[in-house]
Amino acid sequence: MAKQTTTGLLLNGSVKSSGVTFYTRNGQTVVRSAHSVQPRRRTRKQFDMRMRMKHSIALWKMLKYADPMFSGGKNPFTQFASMANLLPVVYLSCRGGQMGASLLLPDMPVSAGPLPTVTQRLDTVDGHPALVTGLKASALQNGDTMRLYTIRQDTTDDTPRIRATVREVAMGEFREVDGCLALVGDEFADTMKGWALVRVHGDRCSTQAVQTNCEYYRQFTTEAALKEAAQSYGGLTDK
Repeated sequence: MAKQTTTGLLLNGSVKSSGVTFYTRNGQTVVRSAHSVQPRRRTRKQFDMRMRMKHSIALWKMLKYADPMFSGGKNPFTQFASMANLLPVVYLSCRGGQMGASLLLPDMPVSAGPLPTVTQRLDTVDGHPALVTGLKASALQNGDTMRLYTIRQDTTDDTPRIRATVREVAMGEFREVDGCLALVGDEFADTMKGWALVRVHGDRCSTQAVQTNCEYYRQFTTEAALKEAAQSYGGLTDK
Protein backbone atom coordinates (compact mmCIF):
# COMPACT_ATOMS: atom_id res chain seq x y z
CA MET A 1 0.00 0.00 0.00
CA ALA A 2 1.37 3.45 -0.90
CA LYS A 3 0.35 6.73 0.73
CA GLN A 4 0.75 10.20 -0.70
CA THR A 5 0.02 13.45 1.12
CA THR A 6 -1.82 15.91 -1.07
CA THR A 7 -2.47 19.61 -0.69
CA GLY A 8 -4.51 20.18 -3.83
CA LEU A 9 -7.71 18.69 -5.27
CA LEU A 10 -8.53 15.22 -3.89
CA LEU A 11 -10.14 12.68 -6.19
CA ASN A 12 -11.49 9.19 -5.53
CA GLY A 13 -11.57 6.49 -8.18
CA SER A 14 -9.76 3.57 -9.74
CA VAL A 15 -7.39 2.85 -12.57
CA LYS A 16 -8.33 -0.55 -13.93
CA SER A 17 -5.39 -0.75 -16.29
CA SER A 18 -3.00 -0.41 -13.34
CA GLY A 19 -5.12 -2.50 -11.00
CA VAL A 20 -5.34 0.15 -8.29
CA THR A 21 -8.04 2.02 -6.40
CA PHE A 22 -7.42 5.35 -4.68
CA TYR A 23 -9.40 7.39 -2.15
CA THR A 24 -8.82 10.10 0.45
CA ARG A 25 -8.68 9.50 4.21
CA ASN A 26 -7.60 12.03 6.85
CA GLY A 27 -6.24 14.34 4.19
CA GLN A 28 -4.17 11.61 2.53
CA THR A 29 -4.61 9.78 -0.74
CA VAL A 30 -4.55 6.04 -0.10
CA VAL A 31 -3.77 3.71 -2.98
CA ARG A 32 -4.77 0.05 -2.80
CA SER A 33 -4.85 -2.90 -5.13
CA ALA A 34 -8.11 -3.07 -7.07
CA HIS A 35 -8.03 -6.86 -6.99
CA SER A 36 -9.63 -8.69 -4.09
CA VAL A 37 -7.61 -11.48 -2.49
CA GLN A 38 -10.81 -13.16 -1.33
CA PRO A 39 -11.88 -16.19 -3.39
CA ARG A 40 -14.99 -15.71 -5.47
CA ARG A 41 -17.79 -17.82 -4.03
CA ARG A 42 -20.39 -19.12 -6.43
CA THR A 43 -22.11 -22.17 -4.96
CA ARG A 44 -25.21 -23.64 -6.56
CA LYS A 45 -27.40 -22.03 -3.89
CA GLN A 46 -25.74 -18.63 -4.31
CA PHE A 47 -25.95 -18.91 -8.08
CA ASP A 48 -29.68 -19.71 -7.92
CA MET A 49 -30.27 -16.67 -5.71
CA ARG A 50 -28.37 -14.44 -8.13
CA MET A 51 -30.23 -15.85 -11.11
CA ARG A 52 -33.57 -15.17 -9.40
CA MET A 53 -32.64 -11.58 -8.62
CA LYS A 54 -31.20 -10.86 -12.07
CA HIS A 55 -34.33 -12.24 -13.71
CA SER A 56 -36.66 -10.37 -11.35
CA ILE A 57 -34.91 -7.12 -12.27
CA ALA A 58 -35.22 -7.91 -16.00
CA LEU A 59 -38.92 -8.80 -15.62
CA TRP A 60 -39.63 -5.62 -13.68
CA LYS A 61 -37.97 -3.41 -16.26
CA MET A 62 -40.31 -4.78 -18.94
CA LEU A 63 -43.40 -5.00 -16.74
CA LYS A 64 -43.12 -1.32 -15.81
CA TYR A 65 -44.22 -0.41 -19.34
CA ALA A 66 -47.67 -1.75 -18.43
CA ASP A 67 -47.98 0.21 -15.16
CA PRO A 68 -48.14 -2.72 -12.68
CA MET A 69 -49.98 -2.03 -9.41
CA PHE A 70 -48.19 -2.89 -6.18
CA SER A 71 -49.77 -0.92 -3.35
CA GLY A 72 -49.43 -1.16 0.40
CA GLY A 73 -46.80 1.43 1.24
CA LYS A 74 -43.79 -0.73 0.35
CA ASN A 75 -41.41 -0.22 -2.54
CA PRO A 76 -43.19 -1.69 -5.62
CA PHE A 77 -40.12 -3.53 -6.88
CA THR A 78 -39.44 -4.98 -3.43
CA GLN A 79 -42.99 -6.34 -3.34
CA PHE A 80 -42.67 -7.73 -6.85
CA ALA A 81 -39.27 -9.33 -6.17
CA SER A 82 -40.53 -10.95 -2.96
CA MET A 83 -43.42 -12.55 -4.85
CA ALA A 84 -41.26 -13.44 -7.85
CA ASN A 85 -38.89 -15.29 -5.52
CA LEU A 86 -41.41 -18.14 -5.58
CA LEU A 87 -41.11 -18.52 -9.37
CA PRO A 88 -38.95 -21.21 -11.00
CA VAL A 89 -35.23 -20.44 -11.30
CA VAL A 90 -34.27 -19.79 -14.92
CA TYR A 91 -30.65 -19.98 -16.04
CA LEU A 92 -29.59 -17.31 -18.48
CA SER A 93 -26.05 -16.74 -19.69
CA CYS A 94 -23.98 -13.75 -18.66
CA ARG A 95 -24.57 -12.24 -22.10
CA GLY A 96 -28.31 -12.85 -21.78
CA GLY A 97 -28.30 -11.06 -18.44
CA GLN A 98 -26.40 -8.13 -19.91
CA MET A 99 -28.93 -7.94 -22.76
CA GLY A 100 -31.87 -7.91 -20.34
CA ALA A 101 -33.21 -11.37 -21.19
CA SER A 102 -36.57 -12.16 -19.57
CA LEU A 103 -38.95 -15.09 -19.71
CA LEU A 104 -42.70 -15.43 -19.36
CA LEU A 105 -43.33 -17.62 -16.30
CA PRO A 106 -46.57 -19.09 -14.94
CA ASP A 107 -47.85 -17.21 -11.87
CA MET A 108 -45.65 -14.19 -12.54
CA PRO A 109 -47.11 -11.40 -10.33
CA VAL A 110 -48.51 -8.26 -11.94
CA SER A 111 -50.29 -6.67 -8.97
CA ALA A 112 -50.59 -6.75 -5.20
CA GLY A 113 -53.25 -4.98 -3.19
CA PRO A 114 -55.99 -5.23 -0.55
CA LEU A 115 -58.90 -6.19 -2.82
CA PRO A 116 -59.85 -9.90 -2.91
CA THR A 117 -57.88 -11.96 -5.42
CA VAL A 118 -59.89 -12.86 -8.52
CA THR A 119 -59.50 -16.58 -9.22
CA GLN A 120 -58.96 -17.18 -12.93
CA ARG A 121 -57.87 -19.88 -15.34
CA LEU A 122 -57.43 -20.53 -19.04
CA ASP A 123 -60.23 -22.75 -20.29
CA THR A 124 -62.76 -23.08 -23.10
CA VAL A 125 -66.31 -21.78 -23.31
CA ASP A 126 -68.56 -23.39 -25.93
CA GLY A 127 -65.43 -24.69 -27.64
CA HIS A 128 -63.69 -21.32 -27.72
CA PRO A 129 -60.54 -20.32 -25.77
CA ALA A 130 -61.32 -18.20 -22.72
CA LEU A 131 -60.01 -16.61 -19.56
CA VAL A 132 -62.56 -17.68 -16.96
CA THR A 133 -62.78 -16.03 -13.54
CA GLY A 134 -64.54 -16.85 -10.31
CA LEU A 135 -65.83 -13.28 -10.00
CA LYS A 136 -69.57 -12.74 -10.13
CA ALA A 137 -70.77 -9.53 -11.75
CA SER A 138 -72.95 -8.87 -8.70
CA ALA A 139 -69.80 -8.71 -6.54
CA LEU A 140 -68.52 -5.61 -8.36
CA GLN A 141 -69.05 -2.26 -6.68
CA ASN A 142 -69.56 1.20 -8.13
CA GLY A 143 -66.20 2.53 -9.21
CA ASP A 144 -64.69 -0.92 -9.84
CA THR A 145 -62.85 -1.45 -13.12
CA MET A 146 -61.13 -4.49 -14.61
CA ARG A 147 -57.65 -4.21 -16.12
CA LEU A 148 -56.32 -6.92 -18.43
CA TYR A 149 -52.56 -7.36 -18.45
CA THR A 150 -51.16 -9.19 -21.46
CA ILE A 151 -47.60 -10.54 -21.34
CA ARG A 152 -46.06 -11.77 -24.59
CA GLN A 153 -42.91 -13.84 -24.94
CA ASP A 154 -40.78 -12.29 -27.64
CA THR A 155 -37.28 -12.87 -29.01
CA THR A 156 -35.17 -10.05 -30.41
CA ASP A 157 -31.58 -10.49 -31.60
CA ASP A 158 -31.62 -14.03 -30.19
CA THR A 159 -32.47 -12.63 -26.76
CA PRO A 160 -35.81 -13.62 -25.18
CA ARG A 161 -37.76 -10.74 -23.65
CA ILE A 162 -41.28 -10.27 -22.39
CA ARG A 163 -43.51 -7.47 -23.66
CA ALA A 164 -46.24 -6.19 -21.37
CA THR A 165 -49.39 -4.23 -22.16
CA VAL A 166 -52.51 -3.33 -20.21
CA ARG A 167 -55.99 -2.12 -21.05
CA GLU A 168 -59.26 -1.51 -19.26
CA VAL A 169 -61.93 -4.08 -20.11
CA ALA A 170 -65.47 -2.81 -20.71
CA MET A 171 -68.17 -4.79 -18.92
CA GLY A 172 -69.81 -5.47 -22.28
CA GLU A 173 -66.79 -7.57 -23.29
CA PHE A 174 -67.44 -10.14 -20.57
CA ARG A 175 -69.60 -13.22 -20.84
CA GLU A 176 -71.16 -14.91 -17.86
CA VAL A 177 -70.15 -18.53 -17.33
CA ASP A 178 -71.91 -20.23 -14.44
CA GLY A 179 -72.66 -16.78 -13.11
CA CYS A 180 -69.03 -15.64 -13.27
CA LEU A 181 -67.22 -13.28 -15.64
CA ALA A 182 -65.17 -14.64 -18.53
CA LEU A 183 -63.37 -13.25 -21.56
CA VAL A 184 -63.72 -15.38 -24.68
CA GLY A 185 -61.53 -15.10 -27.77
CA ASP A 186 -58.99 -16.86 -29.96
CA GLU A 187 -56.14 -14.86 -28.41
CA PHE A 188 -56.39 -16.98 -25.27
CA ALA A 189 -55.15 -19.97 -27.26
CA ASP A 190 -51.79 -18.28 -27.89
CA THR A 191 -49.12 -20.34 -26.12
CA MET A 192 -46.63 -17.47 -26.23
CA LYS A 193 -48.83 -15.13 -24.17
CA GLY A 194 -50.15 -14.86 -20.64
CA TRP A 195 -52.91 -12.81 -19.02
CA ALA A 196 -54.09 -11.47 -15.69
CA LEU A 197 -57.32 -9.66 -14.87
CA VAL A 198 -56.92 -7.17 -12.04
CA ARG A 199 -59.82 -5.67 -10.16
CA VAL A 200 -59.18 -1.97 -9.48
CA HIS A 201 -60.97 0.56 -7.30
CA GLY A 202 -59.21 3.92 -7.13
CA ASP A 203 -55.66 3.25 -6.03
CA ARG A 204 -56.53 -0.19 -4.64
CA CYS A 205 -56.30 -3.43 -6.56
CA SER A 206 -56.47 -7.20 -6.24
CA THR A 207 -53.39 -9.40 -6.05
CA GLN A 208 -53.02 -11.24 -9.35
CA ALA A 209 -50.59 -13.44 -11.27
CA VAL A 210 -50.28 -14.40 -14.93
CA GLN A 211 -52.19 -17.33 -16.36
CA THR A 212 -50.34 -18.90 -19.29
CA ASN A 213 -49.76 -22.10 -21.22
CA CYS A 214 -46.38 -20.86 -22.42
CA GLU A 215 -43.61 -23.41 -21.88
CA TYR A 216 -40.83 -21.60 -23.69
CA TYR A 217 -39.11 -20.94 -20.36
CA ARG A 218 -38.64 -24.67 -19.59
CA GLN A 219 -35.52 -24.94 -21.74
CA PHE A 220 -33.86 -22.51 -19.33
CA THR A 221 -34.59 -24.62 -16.23
CA THR A 222 -32.64 -27.76 -17.13
CA GLU A 223 -29.33 -28.98 -15.73
CA ALA A 224 -27.79 -28.31 -19.16
CA ALA A 225 -29.00 -24.70 -18.98
CA LEU A 226 -27.57 -24.40 -15.46
CA LYS A 227 -24.18 -25.71 -16.59
CA GLU A 228 -24.02 -23.39 -19.60
CA ALA A 229 -25.07 -20.33 -17.60
CA ALA A 230 -22.69 -21.09 -14.74
CA GLN A 231 -19.76 -21.51 -17.12
CA SER A 232 -20.50 -18.12 -18.69
CA TYR A 233 -20.04 -16.60 -15.21
CA GLY A 234 -16.87 -18.52 -14.47
CA GLY A 235 -18.28 -21.78 -13.13
CA LEU A 236 -19.57 -22.89 -9.74
CA THR A 237 -17.55 -23.42 -6.57
CA ASP A 238 -17.99 -26.05 -3.87
CA LYS A 239 -18.13 -23.43 -1.11
